[in-house]
Amino acid sequence: MKFRARQQRSSSMPEVNLVPMMDVIMTILVFFIIVSMTLTDFQSIDINLPGAQSGVSQEKPPDPMIVGLNQQGQILLEDNPVSRDRLSQRVGVYLRQNPKGVVVLKADKQVPYEEVVRVLGALKDLGGDRVSLAIE
Repeated sequence: MKFRARQQRSSSMPEVNLVPMMDVIMTILVFFIIVSMTLTDFQSIDINLPGAQSGVSQEKPPDPMIVGLNQQGQILLEDNPVSRDRLSQRVGVYLRQNPKGVVVLKADKQVPYEEVVRVLGALKDLGGDRVSLAIE
């Protein structure tokens, strides 16, 4: 019987525990990463970069044209009520005279959203991407 017991032990597969081996490999990997980071030498090029003073544009942008929209739905230009046709003329002249000019719509928060979108759309048709909506 002893012979059979020995035979069963030798026929079973030995188990390999990989966890300690993985711990050793990870420790070595971390060691090499830390060593390689400390040994690298950062190289830079010696260049004299311009200061903020030399890069500032001397050209002053024009003041934006402010278009108002009050609670009653009136369109205001320079605090005076104007019609849509008159607004189109004035905005067109302003944008032709000031190629970098911007038109800003300041609408009262009590004005219905539909009216704000309608006026903003009309301004956008005239000025394209140079029209914006003022918010607080």
